[in-house]
Amino acid sequence: MKKLIFSFFGAILFYTIIPLPSFLPINFSKIAVWLPSMGFVVGSILGLTAYVLTTLGFSSFLQSVLIVAFWIYVTGGLHLDGVMDTADGLAVTNPEKRLTVMSDSNTGAYGVMAGVILILLKMASVMAITENLWFYLVFCASWARWGQFMSIVLYPYLKVEGKGAFLKKSLDLPFDIIFTYLFILPLLLIQYFWLKSSFQLIIIETLMGIISSLLTGWWFYRQLKGHTGDTYGATVEWSEALILTCISIVI
Repeated sequence: MKKLIFSFFGAILFYTIIPLPSFLPINFSKIAVWLPSMGFVVGSILGLTAYVLTTLGFSSFLQSVLIVAFWIYVTGGLHLDGVMDTADGLAVTNPEKRLTVMSDSNTGAYGVMAGVILILLKMASVMAITENLWFYLVFCASWARWGQFMSIVLYPYLKVEGKGAFLKKSLDLPFDIIFTYLFILPLLLIQYFWLKSSFQLIIIETLMGIISSLLTGWWFYRQLKGHTGDTYGATVEWSEALILTCISIVI
């Protein structure tokens, strides 16, 4: 239990740029189980940012630019880097060379295009969501990271000594799966008691989160026959964009 608690601090340091006091005990071995919780933290910060920008009278376009830019900043660009590396790798026609290309620190044309498209998609979706944006930022960030966790659980890791290898090795199944699902409860409570959403809307939005996150992780698995640290990041980013897009249509 101590290792699990201490890994929460490790997850904050690994997945965000949020500083922590040096006296706190840090453990990185179980950080994967806190992925949806990190989404809740990141989404809450973004939600507060959206509220402040709205209160100050910023236009919807400027709000979307600042929110998406701050989104990248808070996560240290970790997941966006995975998007670009993955895109460069998938652009290679020879499957055997894809992992080598993805390991290259230089970003190619396909990586740049993927990054630009993703950012524009997020900006457009944020602009389109005019009601309860703060909640949907929390919602998409949490479900997208749940999708990464499920990719870690369900699919093989392709690199023996990759940066994300320890995430899979440290899992204690099925306990970690059950523990990770707890993030759904506060989302449902907020939707029903705070936002006064109907059961139908809650079910539809929850299915959007589940299906979008699972399909994204599965798609990358189909392309590479497994996952890497880069595809974990790409799963988060594209799931967030897909969920926000679906929400903007429903809203």
